[in-house]
Amino acid sequence: MKTILIQCSAVLVIFVAGVWVGKTTSADAAAKGRVFEIRTYTANEGKIDALHARFRNHTTKIFEKHGMTNVGYWKPLDEPLSKNTLVYVLAYPNREAAKKAWEGFRKDPEWVKVKQESEVNGVLTAKVDSIYLEATDYSKIR
Repeated sequence: MKTILIQCSAVLVIFVAGVWVGKTTSADAAAKGRVFEIRTYTANEGKIDALHARFRNHTTKIFEKHGMTNVGYWKPLDEPLSKNTLVYVLAYPNREAAKKAWEGFRKDPEWVKVKQESEVNGVLTAKVDSIYLEATDYSKIR
């Protein structure tokens, strides 16, 4: 059941990302190698609010510093996922840029400090799933 809900949320995120991107046709994006990454975080019990706060106050800004485009962030409306799940989409010029961005992000002194401080009372995430995607030639993503 949880896998189906995550897949449904992924489809929704892809649709919303397509609406948001707006200016570039999918053919142009594919030709340039643009990729999207859907990430789904499962928070440890009682940690979802702290996870949202970390993203709201720090993580999104640090992502931008490393060339990651914040497309959007979503939280499920229905239980049980509403109690522990964060879904978001990032965009990159290409897959190699994504790899380089994550390497830089993970080593960033500001991120290391923020992560340490936010996890003084325990690790926030139990699981992280990541899927990289490219637009199809018939996609309406712009």
